[in-house]
Amino acid sequence: MLRTFEWNSMSREEKRASLLRPSLGAEPVRESVNEILRRVRAEGDKALRELTLELDGYFPHELEIRVPGAGTVKLDPDLKKAIDLAAKNISRFHKSQCEKEKAVMIMPGVKAWRKSVPVTRVGLYIPGGTAPLFSTVLMLGIPARLAGCREVVIFTPPGKDGSIHPAILYAAAKAGVRKIVRCGGAQAVAAMAYGTETIRPCDKIFGPGNRYVTLAKQRVLSEGIAVDMPAGPSEVAVLADTSANASFVAADLLSQAEHGPDSQVILVTDNRRFAEQVNRELEAQLKNLPRASTARRSLAESRAILVRSMREGMNWINDYAPEHLILACRKAKMYASGVCNAGSVFIGNYSCESLGDYATGPNHTLPTNGYARAWSGVSVDSFVKKITFQEVSQAGLVRLGPSVITMARAEGLEAHAEAVRIRLKGSKKEMK
Repeated sequence: MLRTFEWNSMSREEKRASLLRPSLGAEPVRESVNEILRRVRAEGDKALRELTLELDGYFPHELEIRVPGAGTVKLDPDLKKAIDLAAKNISRFHKSQCEKEKAVMIMPGVKAWRKSVPVTRVGLYIPGGTAPLFSTVLMLGIPARLAGCREVVIFTPPGKDGSIHPAILYAAAKAGVRKIVRCGGAQAVAAMAYGTETIRPCDKIFGPGNRYVTLAKQRVLSEGIAVDMPAGPSEVAVLADTSANASFVAADLLSQAEHGPDSQVILVTDNRRFAEQVNRELEAQLKNLPRASTARRSLAESRAILVRSMREGMNWINDYAPEHLILACRKAKMYASGVCNAGSVFIGNYSCESLGDYATGPNHTLPTNGYARAWSGVSVDSFVKKITFQEVSQAGLVRLGPSVITMARAEGLEAHAEAVRIRLKGSKKEMK
């Protein structure tokens, strides 16, 4: 269960350690990721097929397949309705992020504007295996479609029979995605980054994953290949006082812990007895979880932080910068206004993080491992480039040019000044 640490009894080193996540960078993992990237870059499709057979138990003669129409996918009708509702909510939220072009008259004769231009080809990594995350298809595919990306391709590991989970197929159809590559793990990231004989490289890579996927994304990012963010493994922090329901909090912690053994869950509370109640609830609820062994391994790397006040707890939260933050406390809305660092915030006892994972509308692909200090979650903006435009008339040149010449010469850039001066010389003659 969660080990409890009393914040004010900890040394400076212990306090610093309390903010750390389980290490992604164990050397054998790094070596494995580097070797996978090297193989795919050198051997292309051959490496993808061999690695998929080795790691997923299937040899994909055909790597890329077409997404069938939503109406042809065999799936439980209730699940289809649930996916339809989630897709509707996600679309509604993300549509509000679409910007209209707006020109600004900077000064007479000088006009500027910014335009959102979609990334041409994007690759969406969708975790599969023991937990096929069809919800992530919606969270990535829908904003990609709204942004206007010309080509959207899903990469996901196949089952041992080569099949793709029908919920992934249905969600892909609802999101408007037409292609799936049957490949997962670090090798999928490599295929998106470098391309192969049959797979074109992607302009930007999206999607969460385990430590292999996350390390592969970090590696290709260092090579100049665009990624959405460092996303994964999953994490949640709950700020709770005695007004919270211990069974609710335990369920929230377990909902993240079941993602994988490298997920991390944190309870921050000002009441030791409440922390003990949560631990008892964790033990009771674990007995009924199919993924209990996975959750237990995650809990072994997680902790409860005992603070003197909720305000002190908020300070810890902002230093930790969680992917998901649940505020299960009195005055939750007030504390929400003080959040500086978090991927997504859930306010109040009924705003469980699971709702956000599936259907409230905001994106669930969020920065982890402390990156929420500087990174945002996925949005429509993630799928576009912001290109600025400037248009200067002859009259605008006359008004602005002399100031630019003065600044350019002050920086010792005479050619910059001359590019303006030569135009001014002709313009002044024409305007006489």
